[in-house]
Amino acid sequence: MNVAFTPAVRAAQAALGSRDGYARMEAKRPWPDRITPELADFVGRQTSLFLGTASAGGQPYIQHRGGPAGFLKVLGERQLGFADLAGNRQYITLGNLSENPQAILFLIDYETPRRIKIWGRARVVEDAPDLLARLHGGVGRAERAILFDIAAWDVNCPQHIPRRIGIDRVATLLAERDARIAALEAELAARDAGSTGVGR
Repeated sequence: MNVAFTPAVRAAQAALGSRDGYARMEAKRPWPDRITPELADFVGRQTSLFLGTASAGGQPYIQHRGGPAGFLKVLGERQLGFADLAGNRQYITLGNLSENPQAILFLIDYETPRRIKIWGRARVVEDAPDLLARLHGGVGRAERAILFDIAAWDVNCPQHIPRRIGIDRVATLLAERDARIAALEAELAARDAGSTGVGR
């Protein structure tokens, strides 16, 4: 857990009264460094992620990446990857990773609600068409691959996550509701027709 709980963080926890609780948690349940079925399932459902990097001098940067569910792929027990799509050509993430591979992925599901932080090291892979074909979800123009090697991950509590549902999910739910209403109306109509026939 040292990847997140540095000496400075532990000192802040001690000063603010939470260190003992986290020390017990560290002893009983260290943060995992392998992809579990639970994490793989969560990753496979995400349509959005935030990738945090920093320059060699420590200047942080967060970039959003999105795609169809499953665009972030599990490649091994400690590795994730996604296709880097053509964008605004600022290349801040690429520049940061060229001099500092330390990175973090932040995944948040507003519907569940749930969020997962994944610490590790990221690297850019150019000129790997087979890998890119495996990672590309078919949306947008893929330029390169970004691989993420996991050091540790943690599930955050759902507190303060606003509940939101994506437009595609809303459309699915409304279609299911409408189908259910139509089925119930047909059932009622059949009952009415049956009772009318019996009364004749």
